[in-house]
Amino acid sequence: MEQKHERLGTPRAAGIAGVVFAILMATAIVLVRLALPGGAGGDAVAVDAGQRRAVQTALELLPFAGIAFLWFMGALRDQAGEGEDQFIATVFLGSGLVFVATLFGSAAAAGTVLDESQQHSPFGRHFAYTLLTTYAMRMAAVFIITTSTIGRRLGVFPRPLVILGYLAGLTLLVVGSDLAWSELVFPAWALIVSLHILLGRRPARSRPAAPA
Repeated sequence: MEQKHERLGTPRAAGIAGVVFAILMATAIVLVRLALPGGAGGDAVAVDAGQRRAVQTALELLPFAGIAFLWFMGALRDQAGEGEDQFIATVFLGSGLVFVATLFGSAAAAGTVLDESQQHSPFGRHFAYTLLTTYAMRMAAVFIITTSTIGRRLGVFPRPLVILGYLAGLTLLVVGSDLAWSELVFPAWALIVSLHILLGRRPARSRPAAPA
């Protein structure tokens, strides 16, 4: 009975963790974008005190966003249970872990912006934006697509949410690095999925996948 109660609490855990991740991640992205509006192509000029504070705040939020995402990912995988396809589950898990690693790498690189001066080349800014927009967001795209596929196969995501997931994933995969503010697509998708889980009328139950 205790195991069943714990199992039924998993969707709520996934929903809460997803909301926390979405809020923290979106806040960090907005702070960095406003502080360094030029992105990777910004001019080699010193950042002022206000920009430094914004970047510092974003860097303080990102570790907690990564932790919340790991919780979100683990809770989503637990819902799939025995019905998960091993191939898709492996891609799901791998893309999520690489996303977090790349996110932390971009945060570490962005930290060098705080030490940049007008006499130094803004290497950290370029490196951070490249890691985030080119690599982290493409891993996020793979995560969105695999999550949507798992949700469709298990019947826990409605068709509009699955279509939204595929569109969001393709956007980040194909044009993400060329479209300003496109990084917000991932936390927005995570927020929508999390709210769907929290507001659902019944908890998601895992069931064996249909035979091929």
